[in-house]
Amino acid sequence: MLAATAAVGLHAQGITLERAQAAARDNYPAVRRYGLIEQTAQFTLSNIAKGWLPQITASAQASYQSDVAALPDALTAMMRQKGQEVLGLRKDQYRLSIDVQQTVYDGGSIAARKRVASAQAAVETAQNDVEMHALRSRVDDIFFGLLLVGEKIRLCQQQQEVLLANEDQLAVLCRGGVATESDLALVRAERLTAAQQQTQLETQRTTLQQLLSLYVGETVTEAVKPDETETAGANQRPELQLFNTQTLLADARERALKSGLLPRLTLFAQGFYGYPGLNIYEDMFSHRWSLNGIVGTRLTWNIGALYTNRNDRQKLAVQRQEIDNARETFLFNNRLRTTRESNALEGYRRMMREDDEIVRLRREVRQAMESKLRHGIVNATALVEEVARENLALIARATHEVEMLKAQYELNNLNGR
Repeated sequence: MLAATAAVGLHAQGITLERAQAAARDNYPAVRRYGLIEQTAQFTLSNIAKGWLPQITASAQASYQSDVAALPDALTAMMRQKGQEVLGLRKDQYRLSIDVQQTVYDGGSIAARKRVASAQAAVETAQNDVEMHALRSRVDDIFFGLLLVGEKIRLCQQQQEVLLANEDQLAVLCRGGVATESDLALVRAERLTAAQQQTQLETQRTTLQQLLSLYVGETVTEAVKPDETETAGANQRPELQLFNTQTLLADARERALKSGLLPRLTLFAQGFYGYPGLNIYEDMFSHRWSLNGIVGTRLTWNIGALYTNRNDRQKLAVQRQEIDNARETFLFNNRLRTTRESNALEGYRRMMREDDEIVRLRREVRQAMESKLRHGIVNATALVEEVARENLALIARATHEVEMLKAQYELNNLNGR
């Protein structure tokens, strides 16, 4: 549930669009994903860097084999004649060992894996940027909806005030016998209808207030009309950065493929305690366990990587083409939306240049009807119609202004500003 209290400034002055966007960004759960992506990348890079540390393996082995190495029978008989009994190797053998390997040259594999991990983190960050940018449009829709409903409620109240003033005037005329009760009832019914419309608008406003409050994490009561904004500027949408990071990830993976074709050079050491040891001839005369060790260097080259390298590179080439196609599709659709919003913005501006004149003329007609009413020339039906027409003109002007502002900010969103 929303907090029961909120900042005094919000209740007194409402919330601005910039404040709503910033608060919604801070309150949106996806904003915490930036920290999670960074932490994951750090852990991954740290693990990859540990590839330069000595790799130690401990193992224990017990085996039984069908045959073992043995001295020739003639040599065994000769040694037996000299009093030396040759026991021979036992078929059950045991070993407790520790293997240590130290990478000296890995063909750039570790560095390539680090570049891939960094590029992957950049892609995930860019994807989150896209989601956070989409949040702005949702907040804008609710904000301008709340702003427009507020304007309609204000105009509805103004219409009721006008109708109430004329209702009072008609009541006086009814007492003087100039107007009829039906004339008074007509104006009163119109005022009550306007009050009913206000109730419906207030219900809509409550819904929009609650939605915006959920987004920003604060209790919102009113939207402050923003100033007009410039709409020019280069396209800085986060989707374009996402496509760039995806291309860089493909490049990093291609370099990793190249490193997989190079040989590896390692130093190794192995020590074990068991039976038989490295000197199997001595172990033929004694079945005692012994300590043994081997040190050396090893050069390995995975020739099998050549089998799939060509296909892997072609897959990366196809991925780049898909990225380019997605970028072109996005730019095409974005140009369509930009063109539509630009034309809509220009249309609202043209209509606003005419709105003031329409409102002025409607007000003059309504005031003329009120003047006739004050002089006893009663035409309640015409008066009610002119009050309604003036109110519709005022609503149209307010709607065009809010829609113009919304189109300006939507154009900025389309350009990533």
